[in-house]
Amino acid sequence: MSVSPTPSGLVLHKQSKVLELQYEDGRSYRLPFELLRVMSPSAEVKGHGPGQETLQTGKRDVVVAGLAPVGHYAVQIMFSDGHDSGIYTWDYLYTLATRQDEVWADYLSRLAAAGLDRDAPMPPAGGHGHGHAH
Repeated sequence: MSVSPTPSGLVLHKQSKVLELQYEDGRSYRLPFELLRVMSPSAEVKGHGPGQETLQTGKRDVVVAGLAPVGHYAVQIMFSDGHDSGIYTWDYLYTLATRQDEVWADYLSRLAAAGLDRDAPMPPAGGHGHGHAH
């Protein structure tokens, strides 16, 4: 069980749209808001089991509107598109930070497999109206 370091600082860079994670040993990582948003650990994005994920698209311009600490182990991130149910543990943020290229490549390959691109608008959430099941 690896214990990831707890960041000593979180800095929002709204112009460059990155969240900077700073650690006591002097290391820092920059996570793009878009990556944080599309990889949100919330049930809405992750689903409730394998294959239940909802692929997030059209999030390139989403910004982080706010951060709220959750205990001593996580931070809740509020996004400009209204998404705020993701609880990002220090472990998860550290994994995203240190494996960013891999995570991003996986996201892009899942988009390609679904025939989508990053900027595709998200379908309306939930089955409002008379949706047709496929």
